[in-house]
Amino acid sequence: MGQRMTRIAFLLVAVVAVAGAVASMAPASGQTGGEGAPVSVTKIPNGYRDWRLVSVAHETGNLNDIRSILGNDTAIKAYREGKFPFPEGTIILRLAWSYVPSEADNKAFGREQSFVAGPPAASYLQFMVKDSKKYGATGGWGYAQFDKDGKPADEASLKTCFPCHQAIKDHDFVFTHYSP
Repeated sequence: MGQRMTRIAFLLVAVVAVAGAVASMAPASGQTGGEGAPVSVTKIPNGYRDWRLVSVAHETGNLNDIRSILGNDTAIKAYREGKFPFPEGTIILRLAWSYVPSEADNKAFGREQSFVAGPPAASYLQFMVKDSKKYGATGGWGYAQFDKDGKPADEASLKTCFPCHQAIKDHDFVFTHYSP
């Protein structure tokens, strides 16, 4: 009877140890799409300035910037083929500069009509990275923002991205449409 109790106790300890080990290896609450999941991308992708143009835009109001939107090969293929939602690995980039009048051009035209890209905007680089497992809580997209020196925005600033993008859920949370 004593050996049997020892075996049962040993078995219970082993089961609890294995369960503890499995639980410690599982993602923390939310890491596969819940509240605690990261929303930010912390590294600027290499070679992004060589990506293809998706579109251009001019934002008015407080931003008053001019921007180019670029995409990696995965993004461009999806845009051109009209495949939505975007596939995993899609990266869409926004470069922004202040929107300023061109004194030289306006002088040549004899009136103010020409505007050009000025100094980089405060949020010069913004990225969206499609990784549905890592960024499940934010529609499958991770967000990034960097200043002209490559310094990333803080996590609190990036948490404002997804609420804005939710308005365009039907376009896979992406504002920019392809300009052929």
